[in-house]
Amino acid sequence: MIAVDTNILVYAHRAEMPQHRAAERRLRELATGAAAWALPVFCLGEFVRVVTHPKVFQPASTIDQALGAIAALLESDSLRVLMPGERYPLLLAETVRGGRATGNLVFDAQIAAVCREHGATEILTLDRDFARFPGLRLLPLEG
Repeated sequence: MIAVDTNILVYAHRAEMPQHRAAERRLRELATGAAAWALPVFCLGEFVRVVTHPKVFQPASTIDQALGAIAALLESDSLRVLMPGERYPLLLAETVRGGRATGNLVFDAQIAAVCREHGATEILTLDRDFARFPGLRLLPLEG
């Protein structure tokens, strides 16, 4: 199962981003396909935080625009929202230790841990920091 990182959501949402068309195309393929794909729950809040931040985007997306983008993704029948379960605390500790994640990298470790818990072994992202977490293969946006 392919998980999608926040940066792909942002690129697909913001037309001014150079990766916009590729991210939008890739999300559309996942959302309309039959194969299960995933959004780690942490990425939903991070997406809203980033696209509505006035120091990141001028103009920033409105709350309604950001939440509307999420609502549209949630309509996909093949989407799974990955929520922490019983094994998550142990997997988080293993992921933090295994990836030597400190500071801001702990957020990525949370995403990697919830992916591991649900069997998502691939992540669509342009964030190379995920390469530090064993068992999670980075997928390029194109190719």
